[in-house]
Amino acid sequence: MRPPRHAAPTRAAALAAFALASAIGSTPARAVDLLQLYGEAQSRDAQIISARSLYLANVEALPQARAALLPTVVARWGSVNSHYGTNGVSNTFGATGYSLALTQPIFHWDSWQTYAQGKLAVASAEASFAQAQQDLILRVATAYFDVLAAQDDLALAGTHKQAIAEQLAAAKRNFEVGNATVVDANEAQAGYDQAVAQEIAAQNTLDVRRAVFAKIVGHPVASLATLRAGASLPSPSPNNVADWIEQAQVSNYGVQLQTLTLETAKRETSKAKSGNLPTIDLVAGGAHSNTANANSLLNAGMSGGTGPGAGPSSAGQIGIQISIPIFAGGAVQSRMRQTLALEDKATSDLDDARRAAVLSAQQSFLGVSSGLAQVKALEAAEQSAQTSLASNKLGYQVGIRINADVLNAEDKLFTTRRDLARARYSTLMSSLQLKASAATLADTDLLQLNTLLTENPDASAALAGARRKDAGKNAGDGATRGATPEATPGTPVIGVPKDGGRPGVTAPRKPAR
Repeated sequence: MRPPRHAAPTRAAALAAFALASAIGSTPARAVDLLQLYGEAQSRDAQIISARSLYLANVEALPQARAALLPTVVARWGSVNSHYGTNGVSNTFGATGYSLALTQPIFHWDSWQTYAQGKLAVASAEASFAQAQQDLILRVATAYFDVLAAQDDLALAGTHKQAIAEQLAAAKRNFEVGNATVVDANEAQAGYDQAVAQEIAAQNTLDVRRAVFAKIVGHPVASLATLRAGASLPSPSPNNVADWIEQAQVSNYGVQLQTLTLETAKRETSKAKSGNLPTIDLVAGGAHSNTANANSLLNAGMSGGTGPGAGPSSAGQIGIQISIPIFAGGAVQSRMRQTLALEDKATSDLDDARRAAVLSAQQSFLGVSSGLAQVKALEAAEQSAQTSLASNKLGYQVGIRINADVLNAEDKLFTTRRDLARARYSTLMSSLQLKASAATLADTDLLQLNTLLTENPDASAALAGARRKDAGKNAGDGATRGATPEATPGTPVIGVPKDGGRPGVTAPRKPAR
């Protein structure tokens, strides 16, 4: 799990190289898929790079803690020249020397607890980095599907605006020939203006979400592979919420980190107790010095002896040093009360982390299961909305429906298609979040989702219904977009027709058989 110090993970490098090769060997218009962008994010996302550096820094806690259990050796060397005079006689001393001291801890309870905390710090660093990698997967997938959803909203808004524009043109033609009132044209104009506003808002949302994605991968994102029409959304496996909850209570990275935090707090309490325990060290040392007296050297030279105060000297020692604390002003008792309180806090935080993991697993599981059902229901609703729209258009042609009914049907179809596209992406994200709650999310899950995508924009799932509608325009919508039914006696007319006829209201005619 440990990342390399000077390079991105091998898998990330391979994915990034694959993405680069694809970009070089393809045309600029080629869509990039989820796996390619994830490979780029692994080496470019600032958050994952920061998490990698933090991991490398935190794992150094173990060798630093181990150092307190190993011997320390200190060497010293010095040279001193001294000069003084009295009663007209001066004297100069020169001394040089060196020493070597060794200390080997034998019993330091606090050092052993710090060493244990160092091991926990490494485990915590690994869990934190794994959580950051998992978070990167979620952030990339969320940004990717957010862009796809915004693209779908924009495309659907454009299709909706076009349909309202056609209805507006038909309402105006019917009004000009006296087959409809000015109210129909005004309602269609209002619907068209609203559709234009929706398209502008959809374009703005798309631009913002692309900017968010660019922050992750480090460059602007243009064309993305879209969700393939007819793609089967994955079901949770195992398809039992109790199994996911059980695993999340143990494996969730939040739970793992809080478990390690609690164990670290317990070690801190044990370390605080060491303030009342003795410490034992093995100490050894040696020293050598050489002192020279200028006057003594002169006298020694005249008398042929060495003289007092001159020459080298050496000394050495080895032994056991025991330190017993007696009174520290109450600091030890205060420290113990503090660490016990922090231990209680860590216990409560662990309980909260477990509850949060359970909640996350439940929400994500329900998000997948209900999302799959919602997608199926919205697919049926889309078919019903298309049928309703066709019926309202036919009813408008024969005079039993008004333009507002057609506009409402268009709005309902647009809303249903938009909700269906969003439900698909929400279900996919819930499946990733479910695995994240149990700490089983990996880049292989992105590979699975990547198989549901297509680089062909004409095969997009979101616009499949709109393409079916376009295919049937010539067969079923010609009367709506083209000539309107001829005016017959009994047709209600409100407003001023173009021919200057007198406005009035008559009894509605019977619908044609």
